[in-house]
Amino acid sequence: MTAETDIRAHKLLYGCMGLGGGWDTEPYTADDIRRAEAAIEAALSAGITAFDHADIYKYGKSEAVFGEVLARSPGLRQRIVVQTKCGIRLPEGDRPGLYDLRGTAIVRRVEESLARLRTDVLDVLLLHRPDPLTDPGEIAAALDSLHAQGLVRQFGVSNMSGPQIAALRAHTDLPLVVNQLEMSLARRDWVEAGVLFNTSDAARLGFAPGTLEWCAANGVRLQAWGPLARGRFTSGADTRASRLVAELARRKDTTPETILLWWLRRHPAGIAPVIGTTRPERISACADAARREPDLTHEEWYDLWTAAREAPLP
Repeated sequence: MTAETDIRAHKLLYGCMGLGGGWDTEPYTADDIRRAEAAIEAALSAGITAFDHADIYKYGKSEAVFGEVLARSPGLRQRIVVQTKCGIRLPEGDRPGLYDLRGTAIVRRVEESLARLRTDVLDVLLLHRPDPLTDPGEIAAALDSLHAQGLVRQFGVSNMSGPQIAALRAHTDLPLVVNQLEMSLARRDWVEAGVLFNTSDAARLGFAPGTLEWCAANGVRLQAWGPLARGRFTSGADTRASRLVAELARRKDTTPETILLWWLRRHPAGIAPVIGTTRPERISACADAARREPDLTHEEWYDLWTAAREAPLP
């Protein structure tokens, strides 16, 4: 495996959830394909060559329009890394959504994703959410089979704690190389879980303490979904944190989006943000986060954190 195909070597990913039209089963259109082409080209121009999907995004249409772009762009597949996720089943009729990591379901979902993406191999497959009803041994057996068939190169998880990953790893020799979590300057429980230990505020956190440390000790690269906090700090809101983001961007000759992504990348856990905007100009605004190492001092990183907390550290 080369650095280009190893997902752990990528500093920034483009998240494709916004591609493909609406969150419905209506067919995607020619305009949807053109918008996908524009977003993908903007990501490539920004130096991003890893693309994140899930089989449920836009009811499969996100993968399908991406496959259309690949089919129209000879050689593009060889220049990029394609990652997708499975394990969530969307609501059907009166039945609510659920999680499904049974072995047969994993294999079927991978085959469907490969068909939509018009490729014969996934570079990375992530298990989207933990399924408490499926035995880890059954999940591991499905992953082993997919790897042995040459259908998936690397594996990981999403939204899982360290102990959950450890339980799965006990059943397979395949490395689990990624854990994708919601992480941003707005969603900070992943960092606050460590410093709020043994304080009265610890009980309000939902993040499993020790997950970052476990991942770092076991070679699991963290990916951050929602890293730009849906524009909370870049949409012109007059808050201390937003003002500081804008000030640092001016001082560093970069964009506010890059400051937010640098804040994640500066953490020693080795976090790779997954940006999800479909607007080419906003994708371009993230280019420095892909091309430059984080230019934030120790003090500047803490300044951003405490400004977003709106409270001093304990």
